[in-house]
Amino acid sequence: MTTPSATTPSTAPGTGHAPAPTPDGVPRGRGSLGPVGLVLAGGVSVQFGGALAVTLMPRAGALGVVTLRLLVAAVVLMVLCRPKLRGHSRADWGTVIVFGVAMAAMNGLFYQSVARIPLGPAVTLEVLGPLTLSVLASRRAVNLVWAALALAGVFLLGGGGFSSLDPLGVAFALGAGAMWAAYIVFSARTGRRFPQADGLALAMGVAAVLFLPLGVAESGTKLLDPTILALGAAVAVLSSVLPYTLELLALRRLPASTFAILMSLEPALAAAAGFLILDQALSTTEAAAIALVIAASMGAVRTQVGRGKAAPGL
Repeated sequence: MTTPSATTPSTAPGTGHAPAPTPDGVPRGRGSLGPVGLVLAGGVSVQFGGALAVTLMPRAGALGVVTLRLLVAAVVLMVLCRPKLRGHSRADWGTVIVFGVAMAAMNGLFYQSVARIPLGPAVTLEVLGPLTLSVLASRRAVNLVWAALALAGVFLLGGGGFSSLDPLGVAFALGAGAMWAAYIVFSARTGRRFPQADGLALAMGVAAVLFLPLGVAESGTKLLDPTILALGAAVAVLSSVLPYTLELLALRRLPASTFAILMSLEPALAAAAGFLILDQALSTTEAAAIALVIAASMGAVRTQVGRGKAAPGL
């Protein structure tokens, strides 16, 4: 696994020139907090998309929802980005294909999980993938502290234990977490090899093609229903197009270890959305879990920004 490095020939989005990198590959200057905002905006979008997907699953099935999500997202991104198919090396295509496979597997496994176990524990188990990545990819000891703090928070949010859950649902959630970690790594690599969101568009196309037979087998002609198509399109935009694009752009300027810890905010965002939108009261344990996760994420961000500011004196 790799993180953005100083040797990456990447330019800052919208600037037209390469920013001065720190030894960790993170641009210095006014845009230091930009990637963090992109990640948070993507997380909020995913929560709204997830809520809509829950209402669609009884009509189209779990595999059908994933198929619509990936297919519509692929069409939208291909039209908007118009990625070039020529001029890419074999390594470029290998990276984008693995990225697409990871994306398809991450979505498919997660929806299979939430079909068997509650959403909260499923998200909590899935987050263990990025948290593990943060430990393996980190080069600073302090990031181990933030990872441990976030891990304690997500376990609290999951109720402190998972012994009563369907073992197959737990396995699917853990598999989705592993694919989430792979998604983070290959999203970063794809962002460095392809301009703008071209690599994401191509990877989304790969994921859609891989998943289409599964969706057709489960849902059949239901996927052509106008209402289901419209809802599926909304889920695709909120859960795939916006967050994946924002995350890919963020990963060009944010180390994979810091990004992975920020992903631990997903269970907290879900709980907050339930409180604000669904009027679901938070228990003391859940509130403490959210506080731990947010503290870990803020610590990771402050560590990374502080390292960027200290770079000139290194």
